[in-house]
Amino acid sequence: MRQFIVVGHDVPTTPDPISLDDLPGAGRLDLLCRCVATGVFLSHGIREDVRVHLICGDALTVTFDSNRLRHLHPDERNVAARIRDALAARADAIGHMPADVSPGVELRRMGLEATLDRVAADGSLVTLHEDGDPLVDVDPPADPVFVLSDHGDFTVDEADVLAERGDHELRVGPKLLHADHTVSVAHNWLDTDGYTDY
Repeated sequence: MRQFIVVGHDVPTTPDPISLDDLPGAGRLDLLCRCVATGVFLSHGIREDVRVHLICGDALTVTFDSNRLRHLHPDERNVAARIRDALAARADAIGHMPADVSPGVELRRMGLEATLDRVAADGSLVTLHEDGDPLVDVDPPADPVFVLSDHGDFTVDEADVLAERGDHELRVGPKLLHADHTVSVAHNWLDTDGYTDY
């Protein structure tokens, strides 16, 4: 299983401020939508065994599970509509029990730390950050949980949590990339077994 946790610092935690005609204006929701699409889709299909977790305001987590997704399309508006539906279902998420939004989409009342507790126990926690070691210097882990930030950097508290719990801090290249591009590079690194198998 490959998992990606994307921390959305400014994304709304209610559906009302989200306009499908202005996704950047909703806390850069456009970027998180592209992370979901890059995480779960291939050119003509859906990847197997991938989960993308979007942390919204350190209060809610929307999870996309590629093995169970139905009727999701890779365009930003379609993904944003699912996220908006998830936020609208927040009353159905009780404690850490999820609200089932649609096949393969769930919402939990969890911020970053609780999400890490839930998903990173059985995998290798890898923080993707510009200050990390190069990907090529590390063997790809079997069940990675990649954590990356949106258009902003991790807060001090987030960085401390990740430093305490993480197995690796890695960078995907010498240039800063958008979060969705970083997801693509991480997939390629795993797909090629560390750039060795083409």
